[in-house]
Amino acid sequence: QVQLVESGGGLAQPGGSLRLSCAASGIFFSMYTMTWYRQTPGKQRELVAQISGGGSTNYADSVKGRFTISRDNAKNTVYLQMNSLKAEDTAVYYCNARRHQTDVWGQGTQVTVDS
Repeated sequence: QVQLVESGGGLAQPGGSLRLSCAASGIFFSMYTMTWYRQTPGKQRELVAQISGGGSTNYADSVKGRFTISRDNAKNTVYLQMNSLKAEDTAVYYCNARRHQTDVWGQGTQVTVDS
């Protein structure tokens, strides 16, 4: 059974850091493009960071230079290191695995940035 489980969310102060993890099971992980999305009430879901099976990365302009996506294929896990956090980063963060017609989502983890 395919499953993605996010962890690492919580409360951080502006300028602080958090590291999100997404553990995958039930897929040939190394072949999948892995993406972090985020969602806030009343706003459209947005792509935050993406890493392909070959290691190419893509970031939203709003997080470039602050967030880093990486993957450890031996552990079937993708990470999102979030530094220099801003209040605007507050959202539910979702992990997504996609390859061809397979599209799998995690349950989401809340990130709140507030003083």
